Amino acid sequence: MKKLLILSILAVTFLAGCKDDTTDVPAVVKPDELSVTGEVSGTWKKSSIITVKGDIIVPAGKSLTIEEGTTIVMDTTIKPEVIVNGNLYAIGTAANPIKFTVLEGGRTAKNKYGQLWGGILASKTCAEMVLNNVIMEYGGAVTTEASTSVKLGLYKAVSGEYDPAIWFSNTSGKLVVTNTTIRNWRDDATYIEGGSVIFANNSFYTTGMSGGDGINIKSGVIADVAYNFIYSTNTNALKLSSTGGRTPQAYVVAYNNTIVNTGWRRPTVKGGSIWVEQSVRADLYNNLMANCRFGIKRDTKLPEDTRSVVSNNYYYGFTQDAVDQFQPSKEIIAGTNDVIGTKADQNDPKFVNYPTSTDKLNADYNTTWDFHLTAGSPALGKGITTFTRNFKDGITLNGVTYKSPDPATYAGAFGTK
Repeated sequence: MKKLLILSILAVTFLAGCKDDTTDVPAVVKPDELSVTGEVSGTWKKSSIITVKGDIIVPAGKSLTIEEGTTIVMDTTIKPEVIVNGNLYAIGTAANPIKFTVLEGGRTAKNKYGQLWGGILASKTCAEMVLNNVIMEYGGAVTTEASTSVKLGLYKAVSGEYDPAIWFSNTSGKLVVTNTTIRNWRDDATYIEGGSVIFANNSFYTTGMSGGDGINIKSGVIADVAYNFIYSTNTNALKLSSTGGRTPQAYVVAYNNTIVNTGWRRPTVKGGSIWVEQSVRADLYNNLMANCRFGIKRDTKLPEDTRSVVSNNYYYGFTQDAVDQFQPSKEIIAGTNDVIGTKADQNDPKFVNYPTSTDKLNADYNTTWDFHLTAGSPALGKGITTFTRNFKDGITLNGVTYKSPDPATYAGAFGTK
C-alpha cells in the first residue's frame, strides 16, 4: 500500500511537471490575411498580407499600427487612397520592411512611374504619423471627382492632380519618416503642409514622370531633413517654400543629403537640386550634389528668408554644362566653404560604385550602385557639425522619441564603409 502511494505521488508530480513545461511555450500569433475597404484601425500583425479593395480611412481619434513585414497590396483597378484622419504607425525593420505595393503583374517597366494607387494622405486631424522602414511604390494615381481626397477637401481637393506618396497637413502634428524608400511614383514623392517633421535616412528614386519633387515643404512646417539619398527626381530633390500662409513660417535644416542626377528630366527649366523660395528659412549644410541640373537655386522674385544659412555643400559635374549650372549667380546661391569647381569632372567624390558618366536623363536606378565614399574621396572632411538642428532632442510619437541624427564631417549621406 505504501509502495502504491509513493508511485501515485511520483505520477502526479511527473504530470504536473509536464503541464508546467507546456505553459512556457509562447502562443503562435498568425499573421492576418485581410481584404479591407472603408474604415480601418487597430493592428495589422507582423507579416500580414492586406489587400486594399477600396479607399481606406483611419478615423479621427483612432490609430492604425502596422507591424514589420506586412505587405499592403493595392487594387490596381480601384486605385485606392489611404486617408489618415487619426494616427498611423507603420514600424518595419531593415530586415523585414513594410511594403505598400501592387501585385507582381503591375510592377513592370510599363508602369515605371506608377499611378496604380493613390498615396497616404493625412488630414488636419492626424496628430501623429510614423513611417519607419517602409517601401512605397507604383503609386501617384490621378484624382477624380470620385476620389475620397477630393470629396473630403484633402491635398489639392480637385480632380486631375497626382497623389503624392505622403501628404501631411496638421501644423500642430508630428511626422517622422525614416529608413523609407519611395520609388516608381508619378509626381511628388512628398508634399508637406504642416507639422514638426523629421525626414532621415530615406531613399527616393524613379519618381516624377513629367514633374515632381522629392521632399516638397510648404509653410506650417518645422523640419530636419538629413541623410537622404535622392536620385533623378524630375525637378528638385528638395523644394523648400513658405507658401500657403500658415503658421509657423517654414524652417528647414537640411544636411548631409546625397543628391544625384536630379532636375534634367523636367520639360521646362526650373530647379534641379535644392530650390528655395517664398520666405522659407533654410539652413543647408554638408549636402553633396552630383550631376544635378542646377546648384541651390532661389526664386529671385520671391526669395528665401535672409536668416538662411548655406555652408559646406559639395558640387560635382561630369560634364561642363552641369558644372556651368552650379556656378554662383544672382539665382544660384554660393555658400560659405562650399566646394565648387569650374571644370568638368573636377572634384569627383569617388563613390564606391557609380559611373559618374551615367546619362543625366537616366531615371532607372541600379540597386548595385553604392554611393558611399572611397577612402580617398575629397568629400571627406568637408562637412561641419557645429550648427543647430530643430529636433536634436527629438520628437515623441506614440511614446517613442525620434531624434534628428548628428551631422557628419563629410559631405553627403554616406561616409566610408
